[in-house]
Amino acid sequence: MGTGSSQGIRTARLDTGEYAENFAELHPALSDNLAAVEADRCFFCYDAPCTIACPTSIDIPMFIRKIAVGNRKGAARTIIDSNILGGMCARVCPVETLCEQACVHIAQGNEAVKIGQLQRYATDSIIDDGAEMFTRPEATGKKIAMVGAGPASLACAHNLACEGHEITIFEARSKPGGLNEYGLAAYKTTSDFAQAEVEFVLAVGGIEIRYDTVLGRDITLAELSENYDAVFIGIGLAETSKLGIEGEDLAGIGDAIDYIAVLRQSDDLSSLPVGDNVVVIGGGMTAIDIAVQSKKLGAENVTIAYRRGPEQMGASKYEQDLALTNGVTIKHWVQPVKAIGDTAVSSLELERTRYDDNGKLVGTGEKLTIPADQLFRAIGQKFSSAPIENAGIEMKWGRISVDESCKTSLANVWAGGDCVAGGEDLTVAAVNDGNVAARSISEFLKTGGAS
Repeated sequence: MGTGSSQGIRTARLDTGEYAENFAELHPALSDNLAAVEADRCFFCYDAPCTIACPTSIDIPMFIRKIAVGNRKGAARTIIDSNILGGMCARVCPVETLCEQACVHIAQGNEAVKIGQLQRYATDSIIDDGAEMFTRPEATGKKIAMVGAGPASLACAHNLACEGHEITIFEARSKPGGLNEYGLAAYKTTSDFAQAEVEFVLAVGGIEIRYDTVLGRDITLAELSENYDAVFIGIGLAETSKLGIEGEDLAGIGDAIDYIAVLRQSDDLSSLPVGDNVVVIGGGMTAIDIAVQSKKLGAENVTIAYRRGPEQMGASKYEQDLALTNGVTIKHWVQPVKAIGDTAVSSLELERTRYDDNGKLVGTGEKLTIPADQLFRAIGQKFSSAPIENAGIEMKWGRISVDESCKTSLANVWAGGDCVAGGEDLTVAAVNDGNVAARSISEFLKTGGAS
């Protein structure tokens, strides 16, 4: 992405102190007193609609009850027994559409119990106690390979390591964590928490991570399947969708997820190039994340352009409101037509959209042009099948096909997370896939590898 000041893109837009203030944690941790007060609001419902709404089925009333009686570490244990990455999920889960949305308080017209913040309060108390939390049994002699060190693989690995199996994770990058490390907004998870949580996971023992190892380049699925008793694939989505518009190759246009990865790994936020007029195409969480962070980096004007209405956006209302309160403009019912500029983008032509009589989204023919010296694509990612070509694995909707136990069509191969058909772009959903796959793999190994 271009950095020339003539296009309005430049670095060091803010004073040093402003960067620290802007990227401070979105939700500071609860104090002991505030946690106790919030826990006392819980009705401890017998049918627990909040637990039903949680993809990993955390016993939410139970952990909140433990907080209420002062058993903070006991609360954490209840959480991690269902979700080993409960600390990160407490920070980034869209609780407003999951557990908190299901809270009985909502039906009574009141504010939901702050389940996410209480979960963080509990799990933060044990993040340095990984070695003490789990007892690894005698080694079984079974070896399991995992591809990708993201949430799905980490959850699967931890479950199986707790049974005494030996796990080797092959990771393409130089650090583990997947999108928890590279893809989340920096103000949602600070102080290198993603790595601290990975260390918590690894503390059980029996898990080795081999970095800079790429499936399809350094290893093949056939080799892993032959050399290991079981294989789990959790490689996420490697390709970013293109806009398919004229001028898309102009300087100043790039992928939101790539920029966020750079931002997440940066030790100097002032070194990041930011435009005067930033435009983001998309309506999901990534679109919100890049838009808000661009504003926090000093962009003068940030606009999200989305082709449908606010109700159809992938980002929750809470996330949309977060963008608006940070000075981001959201334009609905517009789609990009052409990026305009000589060598670098300077403006973007949009077309207004609507639904026709058959419910199909169509352009109205009405055009508008807005300034854009920096343009981010945030319209979703795609699975790259190149690493598993010729492996004989069944595909569905352009991703890996799995059954209800996350088992693929191959004899000893499972998959989970974003790379599978129907995969959701949520850490908690990936963790659940890892849990489900681990149970299936465990049964597979107990039966001597019989499907």
